[in-house]
This record gives sequence, structure tokens and C-alpha cells, in this order.
Amino acid sequence: MNQTTTEAETLKAELKKLNARATQSKMDLHDLSEDLPTNWERILEVAQMAHDAHAALMQARKRLSEMT
Repeated sequence: MNQTTTEAETLKAELKKLNARATQSKMDLHDLSEDLPTNWERILEVAQMAHDAHAALMQARKRLSEMT
């Protein structure tokens, strides 16, 4: 196994974790929206977490596609 293959496998494992995090953040945002106006103060916090999770996922996907 060469270094690129090992890096790709490591990145694929990271992608699984990032995907799970992004999915959870999406569900958190959805749950928050359903409960509005309760916890409206958390809108920006939860939205930022969802944004960050999806940005990290997209960046990792881009890196993987550049490797292959």
C-alpha cells in the first residue's frame, strides 16, 4: 500500500465521522426549528454548528476527490 492509498483510506474514515457529525447537526437544527419559539436564543449557535459541520464535510470530500 502506498502513501496515497493510506491517506485516502484515512480520509474516508474521517469522512464517515464528518458525515455523521453533519447529519446530527442537521437534525439538531431541524429539531430546534420545530420547537420555535422555544430556545430561539440558540438559533445562531445551532446554525453555526451545522454550517461548520457541513463545511468540513465538503472540504474533506473535495480533498478526497483531488486524491483520486
